[in-house]
Amino acid sequence: MKKFNVLILVTIILLVATGCSASKSNSVTATTNSNSNATTTLDQIKADGKLTYAMSGQYPPFNYFNEQNQLTGFDVEIGQEIAKRIGVKPAPIATEWDGLIAGLKASKFDLILGSMAITDERLKEVYFSTPYYRSGAQVIVSTDSNISGGDDLKDKTVGVVLGTTFETKARELGATVKTYKGDPDAFNDMVNGRLDAVVTDKIVGLNAIKKNNYPFKLAGNLLYEEKMGIAIRKDSPKLLEAVNNALAKMMEDGTYKKISEKYFSADIR
Repeated sequence: MKKFNVLILVTIILLVATGCSASKSNSVTATTNSNSNATTTLDQIKADGKLTYAMSGQYPPFNYFNEQNQLTGFDVEIGQEIAKRIGVKPAPIATEWDGLIAGLKASKFDLILGSMAITDERLKEVYFSTPYYRSGAQVIVSTDSNISGGDDLKDKTVGVVLGTTFETKARELGATVKTYKGDPDAFNDMVNGRLDAVVTDKIVGLNAIKKNNYPFKLAGNLLYEEKMGIAIRKDSPKLLEAVNNALAKMMEDGTYKKISEKYFSADIR
């Protein structure tokens, strides 16, 4: 009788153990299936049929509004080509520079394609594509200015765009910093004598001088070199891969060079 009871008890334990194991296995399978079926950012972009990318809209010739109030420029056209290669329509939008990363992380757009420099601080918050062009920070002054470079900016009133690496550098150099939403406003203030200098991208400065016939000059060498990348949320590795693939192919087949020469008469990669 005791042996019979022991046999029943062992049988019950085995049945319970088998049931638990099956339940656990089913749970793992369900979780795996759920993860494999999860919709990625790239999947959603393809489903929506458009790639939304943001910029300030105040950084000519990289991104700006033309006379027809259309967002255009080098960044816009690079985005158009990336969207084409992903198989969707481009949807560029303009928003304030200092809100770009917060907007990206809040999923208000798919990526930032607006001449954003790759920095260690920004890499803590977002992914960046491979660099799509290189430039650097330049001091720009009136033609009659005695400022000869960054070392002369201490206690001078210097205009920069809010939230940029240019702002950080100007403060490091001891300047009295005045911030703006875009470079055009800073340049206008310098024309009117309200600034001693502007620190911005060298290419942007040269373009502004040429296009608007400003009485400005470049003061000294680059303060530092920058590599610009396309910012992408950290939950979107597949989109990062697709963007990098598109950039690589554009640079291989001559499309990138064609766009670059349209705006700068040079290949700026």
